[in-house]
Amino acid sequence: MDSSPLIYALGFLAQGLFSARMIIQWIISEKEKRATSPTIYWVLSLIASLLFFIYGWLRQDFAIMLGQIICYYIYIWNLHIKGVWNSITPFVRKPGLFLLMLLPAAGVAFMLLHGSTADRLFRNEDIPVWLIIFGCIGQVIFTFRFIYQYIYSRKRGESLLSAGFWIISLVGSAVIVAYAVIRHDWVLGIGQSVGFFTYSRNLYLALRHHETSTGRA
Repeated sequence: MDSSPLIYALGFLAQGLFSARMIIQWIISEKEKRATSPTIYWVLSLIASLLFFIYGWLRQDFAIMLGQIICYYIYIWNLHIKGVWNSITPFVRKPGLFLLMLLPAAGVAFMLLHGSTADRLFRNEDIPVWLIIFGCIGQVIFTFRFIYQYIYSRKRGESLLSAGFWIISLVGSAVIVAYAVIRHDWVLGIGQSVGFFTYSRNLYLALRHHETSTGRA
């Protein structure tokens, strides 16, 4: 199951959506001359996160699952702050949101209630303990960018992608790429490598916009 073409196809689909969100966000940012936070970025993030969570489950890779669980709910919050959920009729919105909120939690609950599944994730002979820890550290750093983004945006009352977000993205991505190389997970490695350019470019745009807005350009 670990090397099934269908599983890799699912992983590449998720990474393709992650890459698409970055490319779209980058193009919009270039047009506006600043790092923006478009709604489509969060929509694609939510879909890709759910798919990549399933990929991590099928690959029996806890490091991947850990990163997606936290990000998933932050994506939902960003869509809320942008008013996306309010634009949907309550008849559809309420059950839809309940289902979205439940899915990752249900997956984790299933894993904990089925000891054999948990053993495969945490005692996988193909992944040494130190490598699981290293991968989790990368995912924690990478995921922290969205925790940072959530705190930063919540204080300002709008969804924003600041310079700090892109700095954390670069650091976390570097660790995850190293993990992917050791793990021989080309889905994870290629997906993260694609983001390097957009992270760097967005950091430049964010810093340039900050200098311009403060009159230091």
